[in-house]
Amino acid sequence: MELNKNLSLMAVLAHPDDETFGMGGTLAKYADEGVDVYLICATRGEVGEMDEEFLQGFNSPAERREYELRCAAKNLGIKEVILLNYRDSGMAGSENNHHPDSLFSANPEKVAEEVVQIIRRVQPDVVITFDPIGGYRHPDHIKIHEATVKAFTLSADPTYQDRLNQDPYQIRKLYFHSIPKDFLKWTVRLLRLVGKDPRKFGKNKDIDLVSIAEVHFPTHAIISYAKVANRRDEASACHSSQGGSRVSGGLMGWLQRILGSKDRFMRAFPEPSSGEKIEKDLFQGI
Repeated sequence: MELNKNLSLMAVLAHPDDETFGMGGTLAKYADEGVDVYLICATRGEVGEMDEEFLQGFNSPAERREYELRCAAKNLGIKEVILLNYRDSGMAGSENNHHPDSLFSANPEKVAEEVVQIIRRVQPDVVITFDPIGGYRHPDHIKIHEATVKAFTLSADPTYQDRLNQDPYQIRKLYFHSIPKDFLKWTVRLLRLVGKDPRKFGKNKDIDLVSIAEVHFPTHAIISYAKVANRRDEASACHSSQGGSRVSGGLMGWLQRILGSKDRFMRAFPEPSSGEKIEKDLFQGI
């Protein structure tokens, strides 16, 4: 369906690569259909590990990852990337959690106000962010989820005055992206078959896929992006320092092909009614 070019979508996320590895297919789909797509990224991914080769020509991991973010955003068709300038907090329990500039250490009210200012300026029809556990319990994902939920309410509140003294704005729909549990359950089974521990997943062995797969969030929208899957893959390749060039291959790539090019979302607003059919379009009803 061709959408009105005045429609707009905003993703509120935490790190460079979140926009691609998580919901990149959805962002590319709507950009391809003429929707104005915006991205708020809270950090520059300062503590993301990378091989020394990826730092050649860059002064820091943050500089490299911002470069990769902007490359990916161009491939996805994102109209504007807005950085909040917090520092990456690392995974739960990391000493980076307590860095004074980290997102984890930031005042929740301040983070929410910054998101409100951007929402009121851009006035997106639909906003998407992480689910309540941040996908895989990353503290920055959870923090930006909470800030987005708070900003959703504050943005529409006529009594709340942001620092720019902007008019209130009501977002039409709010969604949380969720990792499909069938995908995770297959991953857990296959990791065990090849002798790997699914409770110690990832480069740093700090992601517990078993516990994540046990958390259920309802699915209210399934967005198919098969038509633009190649654009998501091109954006993924931009994040080479984080293994992006390998996402479309190997075990994870095989599972994605088995499960199809689809993103799943829980709708937080308007609250779904009992028996409501699963949406195939985030702009349905707008």
